[in-house]
Order: sequence, then structure tokens, then C-alpha cells
Amino acid sequence: MADVLVVEDDANLRLLIQTRLKARYNVLTAENGASALEIMENRNVNVLVTDIMMPVVDGYSLVETMRSRGMDIPVIMLTAKDALNDKGQGFAVGCDDYMTKPVNFEELVWRIDALLRRSKIAGEGRIVIGKTVVDNSNFTVTRGDEVLELPTKEFKLLFLLLSYPNKIFTKENILDKVWGYTCESDETTVRTHMNRLRAKFENFDEFELITIRGVGYKAVIKK
Repeated sequence: MADVLVVEDDANLRLLIQTRLKARYNVLTAENGASALEIMENRNVNVLVTDIMMPVVDGYSLVETMRSRGMDIPVIMLTAKDALNDKGQGFAVGCDDYMTKPVNFEELVWRIDALLRRSKIAGEGRIVIGKTVVDNSNFTVTRGDEVLELPTKEFKLLFLLLSYPNKIFTKENILDKVWGYTCESDETTVRTHMNRLRAKFENFDEFELITIRGVGYKAVIKK
């Protein structure tokens, strides 16, 4: 059973979410971001479901701190805020999905399950999309008899995007995850690698690499 951490400062709503999810997941709870960080330092958490407006440490700061510490736990943000710039801020700090209140619990379960599937794929080191296999063990992309062996950074960038379809990664996120926090590369490096990947995979039917102007990049799996 997956461990889902629910972070919500409203005690009644926190209990309601826990009650609705506990039949399907092992539900942990925290009243703010500071408590959530302490739990995640000591427990294995598979998915984080967090409010944004909270005392002590809010949802944005929580996710930003998680990512700065190398925590790749999938995150769903729950909030009454539905303006585009609020969502943009959430994705910019590293959240994976976004739901507005009031919460539809059936939809929340769908979204948690989707993130669990994606994180499992990322952990296995091998992504299969239609006839294309992206293999982290040898940095290759195989489609039928065609085998592409990619340079290390290009492969890591591709694998990152395909591990979380539709998730927007900012250039800063990508630099941190692919090049590392202490690297001296800049956003031009990310753009150059993305251009190379697009050129190599522009004829692939299974996925597309997309630029979100002013925000970052994402991979879209084609139906």
C-alpha cells in the first residue's frame, strides 16, 4: 500500500481527506510544510498532497525546499487558487499536478494513482512508450531495429521529461536535476540540449518535446 502524505492546516479538511483515502493508501498527515518536511526526512513517502496557504511553511516553500534537497516525491497541490499565475508558480517550484478546492475525491484518487504509476516507471530505469524503449542502463533509445545511443546529458534530460509526462520542468529544475546544483552551466545549455533532442526525435510518433514559453519544457505522450 502506497504512503500518501496529506498536508493541510484545516483540521477538519485534513481529517476528511484522510478518511476518504485511507481505504486505498496508507495516509500520513501534517498541519504545515515544516511538519511535512520532518516526516519526509524520516519516512518513505510515495505521493505528497499539499495545500498552498498554510502557516509556518506554505505549499510553495515546501515543494521548493523538497526539490532543493533532492526529494523527487510526486506532488499534487490542492488550493482554492485557480489563477494561471498561481498554477505557474506551483509548477515552477516543482509540483507535478494541481487541483482546486472543493476536492473531488474520486478525481484525487485518479491523479494519485497516475503519479504512482509514473514514479514507478522512473524508478525502474526503463520507459516503454509504444514501440519505443528508453533504457537508463545503457543510455539508449530503441524503436524496432533502430537504436540511438545518446550523450549522457541528453539522455538524462530526455529520461527526466518522459518519466513525468505533461509535467512542466523549468530550466532551473532541469539544470539542478541533470547538471547538478553546483554546475556552472546556464539556461542556454538546456535550450541547446532540447534543440538537439527535438531534432533526433522529431519523427517519433510516440512522444513530443514541447516548450512552454516563459516557463520551461515538458514531454507529451501522443495517443
